[in-house]
Amino acid sequence: MESATEATDVTDITDPLALERQVCFALSIASRSVIGLYRPLLQPMGLTHPQYLAMLALWQHEPLSVKELGELLQLDPGTMSPLLKRLEALGYVRRERNSKDERALSVTLTPEGRGLRAEAEKIPPAIVSRLGMGLDELQDLHRALTRLTAAARRPPPA
Repeated sequence: MESATEATDVTDITDPLALERQVCFALSIASRSVIGLYRPLLQPMGLTHPQYLAMLALWQHEPLSVKELGELLQLDPGTMSPLLKRLEALGYVRRERNSKDERALSVTLTPEGRGLRAEAEKIPPAIVSRLGMGLDELQDLHRALTRLTAAARRPPPA
């Protein structure tokens, strides 16, 4: 029986269904691989990668309503609620009714959440170092992924 690697070597890359040609496959593998690099860096802070993204948004834009935070992170309300509950249980954020609009929940950082930023500032350079790619290359990749996301979110032509 041949291994997956041996099968890859003989795959016809002109086949439109060849696994190696699929953008979705390359993105999936890249995403899991890069997020995997974050895990050991986030573990001492007690954060998952989605929680880290929420903290990044709050460090930059605090205070935010739950709706605004969800829009920034492009997450639905069903995902935001448990994520914020866990951050609240860790003591990093507080959710309170907005005094101007009782229907809206406002998310603010606690002193512990603000203090965590100093530790988190070590993460980006550690990731860049671990990837071994230049900043220019990573910025080009970021721009390309941003364009790809925008294209994928565009409505289909009529």
